[in-house]
Amino acid sequence: MLPKTQILGLYKLLLREANKFSSYNFRNYALRKIRDNFKENKSIKGDNIELYLNEAKRNLEVIKRQVIIGRMYDTDKLVIEHEKSMKR
Repeated sequence: MLPKTQILGLYKLLLREANKFSSYNFRNYALRKIRDNFKENKSIKGDNIELYLNEAKRNLEVIKRQVIIGRMYDTDKLVIEHEKSMKR
């Protein structure tokens, strides 16, 4: 069985990588999906944990690749992103 610190580390790493998306829509979708999946699967025990963690690791690799591709085709920020930066 994997320790909680390793699971939380993977969760934080996924969130950190998802925050690197330059696209507001992709970023918010990925963050929401990561949070929802971890909340949904928090009660899983036994051998199933490793299956879900392996899937999360594969998703982390996908996110890393997509962030790189997204940077190659960067676009202007959306209006909603400008409003948030003005309020700060």
